[in-house]
Amino acid sequence: MSQDSAAVLDAVRALLPALRERVADAEAQRKVPESSIKDLAATGFFRLLQPRRFGGYAADPTLFYDAVHEIAEACGSTGWVASVVGVHPWHVALFDPRAQAEVWGEDGERADTRISSSYAPTGRVTVVDGGFRISGRWHFSSGCDHCEWALLGGLVTDAEGRPVDMRTFLLPRHAYTIDDVWDTVGLRGTGSNDVVVDDVFVPEHRALSFGPVTALDVPGHAVNPEPVYKLPYASVFTTTISAPITGIARGAYASYVHATRERIRVSYGTKVAEDPFAQVRIARAGSEIDAAWLLLRRNIAELYALAERGEPLPLELRGRTRRDQVLATERCTSAVDLLMENAGGNAMRIGGNAVQRAWRDCHTGRGHAANDPERALMMHGQITLGLEIQDTML
Repeated sequence: MSQDSAAVLDAVRALLPALRERVADAEAQRKVPESSIKDLAATGFFRLLQPRRFGGYAADPTLFYDAVHEIAEACGSTGWVASVVGVHPWHVALFDPRAQAEVWGEDGERADTRISSSYAPTGRVTVVDGGFRISGRWHFSSGCDHCEWALLGGLVTDAEGRPVDMRTFLLPRHAYTIDDVWDTVGLRGTGSNDVVVDDVFVPEHRALSFGPVTALDVPGHAVNPEPVYKLPYASVFTTTISAPITGIARGAYASYVHATRERIRVSYGTKVAEDPFAQVRIARAGSEIDAAWLLLRRNIAELYALAERGEPLPLELRGRTRRDQVLATERCTSAVDLLMENAGGNAMRIGGNAVQRAWRDCHTGRGHAANDPERALMMHGQITLGLEIQDTML
């Protein structure tokens, strides 16, 4: 961990009280307040995974996830957006160097440029001379109102309409519109709106195929030698989804414990803190949240240590990373369920109850495609049994 990147984490921690104060504003606005984005940008957080040649830190990813975990503990929606938007510089660093320079400037003069995404291939892609033309609507682009570029997924087809490639297309803000459709129960402040594209040309160098990404052999490696860019896409991006959920659960746990110390159960006139069943729930929930976070962080740390040494990344470790990532979300959601079941009737009131908000946020985050437990657990079982794996999300 460099001294500079460690200072970013310290600055993020100093910002946490302000983020807590803006939780209600995030939910009311249905997006993270502009002040929170500006404050996070001032800490250097959004540049943690950005290449050094473009003004970033190319930091140890565990530091990035530490920051996400703590931001999400303060405000779930802000933690989610910070994680998702914060990881995109890592992805852009894999693109053709020309695309990187378009985003950040040849000398990094636009180092604070932010990028949103919607990776599901829901649009229409046509191959043309020099690149592609794309159209369509992409959903769930978290934090898109605060970003100047977007990464959009799309299937490339042959003359008969058969899919032959899946690519990520990089578009500047003037090439798309944002449709304000985000109005949800959980993660309400993430502003995960739709991105709409109407017949836009994307040059070849701004369209990255998933084949080279999965093979860990991409154009960006020619200019970005830092070890963080040698990590598997699936490990980085799925951890990006589960890390804020672990932080949200940790915040719910802290709030529940604080409230339970003084809470009186009306039906019995006794302190809830003296209830042995509440005590057991606290122990179970705390252990599940700890296990989720510790396993998540351990796997990324091991992958990064191998990348630093230039050693191969074993399939077994990549499979374990996916296994523990989906189970982290499952563990945290179940833990918050335990707490919510024992939080009392007041927790169900519309308003500022932190456990209820975390309960809503965890269940909404659980619905993300990265949190499909059966798919990830099946892959891990197949790897353990020595079977062949055909899955790009590994």
